[in-house]
Amino acid sequence: MKFEELRELVRARRTDMMVDKDRPLDAGVLEKLCELAMWAPNHKLTFPWMFAAVTGDARERLSNCVADAMAREGDKPEKVAKTRTKFQRAPVILIVGTEPGDTQLRTEENRDAVSAGIQNILLGATTLGLASFWSSCPKGANGDVANFCGFKTGTHITAMIYLGHPERQAQAIERPPAKVQTITS
Repeated sequence: MKFEELRELVRARRTDMMVDKDRPLDAGVLEKLCELAMWAPNHKLTFPWMFAAVTGDARERLSNCVADAMAREGDKPEKVAKTRTKFQRAPVILIVGTEPGDTQLRTEENRDAVSAGIQNILLGATTLGLASFWSSCPKGANGDVANFCGFKTGTHITAMIYLGHPERQAQAIERPPAKVQTITS
């Protein structure tokens, strides 16, 4: 791949949740996308990625799991109520967790590696014509979501990615130019 092709792919990626919630993804797509994540840089080769694909009726269970955690944390009732249907807006919610490291530094390096892997997933989804939306795990729900997914205790939920076939073409958002500080001595 030439630089210009990579540049165009990166610039074509959009955050978009307007998807056909009832149209499933083709067989094997999630495995292909998660395999891309495994090629992200990973200091000390800890392979800290953890994946759970939530589909079908499990999306409602995930919504209730998160809403219950939000209610426990004291979120406003209207926000909790909205969350009870939140994860049913896409055919797949791909939850990506980061396994904890044996030190605080290793835990941070693991999370960095998983974040790089998530970008690979998002770029892969773009090449497949899919829409994607990287969402954070709501405050206070991390342990509940990790348990829902069967992840190890201490796993950080790094992304809850909505994936589906787009219902529209998301608009490009202008970005400011990169500011590079050059240090020569």
